[in-house]
Amino acid sequence: MRYSLSRRSILLGATAFLATAGLAHAEHPLYGGVDFTRDPKLIPPAESPIDYPITSYAENLPQKFRRQQVTYGTSNPPNSIVVDPEHRFLYFILGGDQAIRYGVGVGREGFAWSGNAFIGMKRRWPRWLPPESMVERDPHAQQWANGMPGGPQNPLGARALYLEANGVDTLYRIHGTNDPASIGKAMSSGCVRMLNEDVADLFERVKRGTPVTVLTSGAL
Repeated sequence: MRYSLSRRSILLGATAFLATAGLAHAEHPLYGGVDFTRDPKLIPPAESPIDYPITSYAENLPQKFRRQQVTYGTSNPPNSIVVDPEHRFLYFILGGDQAIRYGVGVGREGFAWSGNAFIGMKRRWPRWLPPESMVERDPHAQQWANGMPGGPQNPLGARALYLEANGVDTLYRIHGTNDPASIGKAMSSGCVRMLNEDVADLFERVKRGTPVTVLTSGAL
């Protein structure tokens, strides 16, 4: 795992301090880090109470990035996930050298970590907590400094999967997107984004504890 123990200790220490002080804190520079304090009274629910309809976009993608069953030789067990950031693919392993392949878009954080993990949490239409640095430079993020409710305009899209390893949040996310044209591309921010229809499909195939392997790749 590429995050050092010292950085992890700092993050955990900051989290503990804020919790003790009764202040709201977040967990990641993209999804809400320990950068600054939010007003806990204004933070939206972790999930939207509305399960919005999902619009299909797949027919607008190049064929290779559309969801499809493919031959994929791997030692990973059935019902596990393999993320290949370098080639912009995510595989749900079926077994027998078969997998469901999804096209993905990859942001800077998506290239920052690799290794073995598992799904620690699942969210439908998750909220978005923009980081302080984004709030400072982006007028759109400024209006959501205390969090953007889940919904069709939310950059995390329809679903989000949160990865853990060795009992620790890896800070790695697989989520939907409100920018479907970004699939198959390298983006300036975010982890691994999927079409909303694809992340919703994957969401139903996996459960908490599902193993995930993120392959090593080059950086942006």
